Amino acid sequence: MKIRAIYILIFFTLATPFSCSDWMELYPPQGLIREEFWKTKEDVQAVIMGAYESFAQLDGMLFKYGEIRADMVIGDYNQLWFERRVAESNIYPENYMCDWSDFYKVINYCNEVIKNAPLVQERDDTFSDYLRQGYLSEAYFLRSLSYFYLVRIFKDVPYVTEPTESDDTEVYIEKMDGDEILEYVMDDLEEYRRFATIDGFRTLEELKGRATKGAMDALLADIALWRFDYEAVLRHVANVESNIKYVLMPSAKWFELYYPGNSLESIFEFQFDDNLNQRNSMYGITQRLNHQYVPSQKAIEIFAREYTRELNRGEDVSIKKYGEDDFIIWKYVGKAPDGKTTRTGSDQSSANWVVYRMADVLLMKAEAFSQMGRFQEALDIINEIRFRADVPPISLPSSESAYEDAILEERALELAFEGKRWFDLLRMGRRNNYARKAKLIEVIVNNVPSTQKRILATKLNNPLGWFLPIYESEIERNKNLVQNPYYNY
Repeated sequence: MKIRAIYILIFFTLATPFSCSDWMELYPPQGLIREEFWKTKEDVQAVIMGAYESFAQLDGMLFKYGEIRADMVIGDYNQLWFERRVAESNIYPENYMCDWSDFYKVINYCNEVIKNAPLVQERDDTFSDYLRQGYLSEAYFLRSLSYFYLVRIFKDVPYVTEPTESDDTEVYIEKMDGDEILEYVMDDLEEYRRFATIDGFRTLEELKGRATKGAMDALLADIALWRFDYEAVLRHVANVESNIKYVLMPSAKWFELYYPGNSLESIFEFQFDDNLNQRNSMYGITQRLNHQYVPSQKAIEIFAREYTRELNRGEDVSIKKYGEDDFIIWKYVGKAPDGKTTRTGSDQSSANWVVYRMADVLLMKAEAFSQMGRFQEALDIINEIRFRADVPPISLPSSESAYEDAILEERALELAFEGKRWFDLLRMGRRNNYARKAKLIEVIVNNVPSTQKRILATKLNNPLGWFLPIYESEIERNKNLVQNPYYNY
C-alpha cells in the first residue's frame, strides 16, 4: 500500500464551516518537505482541517457503503455499474468500491499530527499543552472513525500508525484482525477522550463538526455495540447523556436535523457549505433527475401514507412521492418537511452528513439493554423515540429476537438513508455466533436477480462474503496483503 505524503498537496480552503471566524486559510506550499513545514501550531491546525476535509468528501461513499447492500434503497437506471454489482453482492476485486485509499488518506493526515505535534511544540512557544492535546484528541477520533469504517467494510485491514515519510515510500503492511484493531482504537479513544472538549469550541459549527467528548463517547458506544460489549455500551452512552446540551428534537422540528442541520440533537456531523466550495454528494445522489438511488419497496411501505401512520418521519419528510412508483429520498433534497420546498442555489450541496445524533445513541442503549435481558428499559427507549415521532407505543414479548427486530425496525424508521442500515443488519447477522445469519442473507439476496438468488444465498452462508475484497491494485502493490479468501476465485 502506497500512501501519498501530504506535502505535495495544496490544501483546500480551510476556513470551513466548522472554523472560527478568525481561522485563516492555510496553504502549505506545493512541494514543501517535512522539515520546512512543521514549524507552528497553525501547521498542525492545517493538517487537522485537511483530515476533516478529506473525510467529509467521503459522504457519498459512506451512504453507499451503509445502504446499497441493505433493504432501504435501490438503484435507479443511472446507478453506476460497479455499484450495482456491489448491491447485488456480485463483487470482484477490481470494483472501485473496494478501494480503501481515501480512508487511509485521512489516517495519514492523523498520523502526521500525532507524530509531529510534539515536535512543533518544541519550536513554537505559543503552542500550549492544552492546544496540542486537543488537536491530538481530534486526530485520534478521526483515525479511529476511519478504522471503524474499514473494519466493518473489509473486516481485516492494515493497521497503520506511522505517517508516510516521503512520496516515494513503499509501505508493505500485513492485514491485522479487525477485532484486534478495534481494541487498539478503543484504547486510543479512552486515553485521549480526557483531552477533548465538551463545549469549548466557539461556534455551533465547530461544536457539531469537530471531535468533542460527546463525539468520542458516541463512537466508543458504537464500537462496543459492534463488539457485543453491552456493559461498555451503557457506560459510554451514559457519558453522552450526561451532556445536557444533547436532546431529542421535538417532533415538529425533526426535519431541522437535515435543514439547516447542527441541531440540538446532533453530536457529530461533517460540515458542508457550497458558499465555501465545500459541496456534499448527497443532493446529486438522491435528487429526482439524477436517477441513481431511490427508496426501496420496504422504505415506501414504512413511510408512504397509504401504508403507515408515520407523519413526522414519513412521506414528504424522509421520502417524497411524485407519482405511482415514483419516489425520491427527501432528507438531502428538501428544505422543509412538506415534500414541496426543495433546496435551491448553494443550499443544494450544503446538507451536512450526520454521523452521530442522540436518537442513534439512545437506540444503541436500547439494543444493549435488550441483549442483557433488561427488556422494560429497552422498551422505554423505543417508545421514547416513537413518542417523539408521534406514533403509538408498542409492546413486545420478552425475547431477544423480538427486541432485536423491533430495534432494527425503529432504527430503519429513524435513521433511514443515513448510512446506518447495512451495518445494523451486519451486526445482527454476526451476533451470537451467526445465529440469525439467514435473516441477513434474506435481505442481501432480495437485491439480486431471481436467477441468482439461490446460488448467492448458498455462497453467503460464508460470512466472509459479507465483507468486501481488497482492491486489486492494492494486492498488486503490497506483496504482504492476502486477499479475503471468499474472493479467491
